[in-house]
Amino acid sequence: MTADSTVTEPIAAAATTTIVADVAIVGGGLAGSLAAAVLARAGHRVALVDKRAVYPDEFRVEKIGGPQLEMFRRLGFIRGLASVACPYDQVLNVREGKVVDVSVGQAYGLPYAGLVAMARGQIPDPSSLIVDEVTAVTCSDDVQHLELASGRRLNARLVVLATGMAGALGYKLGIRRRVLAAGHSVSFGFTIVRRDGTPFDFKALTCYGERTSDGVDYLSLFPVPAGMRANLFMFRDPTDPVMRDLRRDTEATVLRLLPGLQPYLGDFRVTDRVQNWVMDLSVVEGHLQPGVVLIGDAFQTNCPAAGTGVARLLVDVERLCTEYAPRWLATEGMGKEKISEFYSDRDKIAADQQSLKMARFRQALTSRNDISWDVRRRLHFLRRSITHRVDQMRPGWLAQVRSALRA
Repeated sequence: MTADSTVTEPIAAAATTTIVADVAIVGGGLAGSLAAAVLARAGHRVALVDKRAVYPDEFRVEKIGGPQLEMFRRLGFIRGLASVACPYDQVLNVREGKVVDVSVGQAYGLPYAGLVAMARGQIPDPSSLIVDEVTAVTCSDDVQHLELASGRRLNARLVVLATGMAGALGYKLGIRRRVLAAGHSVSFGFTIVRRDGTPFDFKALTCYGERTSDGVDYLSLFPVPAGMRANLFMFRDPTDPVMRDLRRDTEATVLRLLPGLQPYLGDFRVTDRVQNWVMDLSVVEGHLQPGVVLIGDAFQTNCPAAGTGVARLLVDVERLCTEYAPRWLATEGMGKEKISEFYSDRDKIAADQQSLKMARFRQALTSRNDISWDVRRRLHFLRRSITHRVDQMRPGWLAQVRSALRA
């Protein structure tokens, strides 16, 4: 089977017994939806399978910024992102009630469900989304066969597993998840407003933890369509009573953990349900198989505090969907030798390794209380504070120095 015989015809109607596609993507979260849009816009027949027609309100990625924006731009999603998200270009960074520095750069805040909806909206043919559940996959060097809960079948040359941390389907294929650090981090998400209805005095704010015993890395506040969103990242035992306190008495508990935050927030309240997420650091094994490839969290999980998850996901989508999958589909077969090219990609390997490195660094910087890390932590914030003050006295000078050093 070649790409020429499959890219020009629409996917068979959902009512038929067997659906035929070039690429079957299992999992319609951010990774799967972005991959489906990129491949479909390139002319490939794509079947995106997810059991939910509208993605639910889940606590996942809620802000996009920095190098991630350039990747969204290269993949063709930047306009879609800007149309549904709240932009901001300045973040006030504080610790122990004092300003550390100010981060400047374009960023966007929005709910994860809105981000997924934006990605799905970029798929040219809405019928590419199949609302169903994959119950079994049979892989080979040629065509992959998927069985759906509805009784239908789906045949595709390539299967992309974008199922996040849900491992049931991978388990049936002999893919196992190896946990590197159980309960590595805990994240909380909620929306806040001032009780008197006045706006906050900042566009966005990051407040870093003050005591290693609290296990607080930082609280990030940024605008979303519903108000000011708060993401709290911690390295602490998920069974600690403070987790219950954060859910039941959020305002008081946040100020107890971050007392220096009070002057910046004033009298505030939480307006919605407090969501939380416990993250294990893990990687998969036994994943090199003919006809199937794993991307995003399905391949390796990330530490949310490190902020590397979206970057990893975007690298996976870009390398697979713009480089490897189109080339694989242009020739016969879908054996292991093709699939291994993606897993051996230098950019992918670098992103995966950097993600694990930053996860361990953030945990140590937050929680380690030995002398070496105490000194390192003090120097980390001192360097940032001095740099900020120099830049205030001589605006643009540091940027010129950095530019000269890169030249």
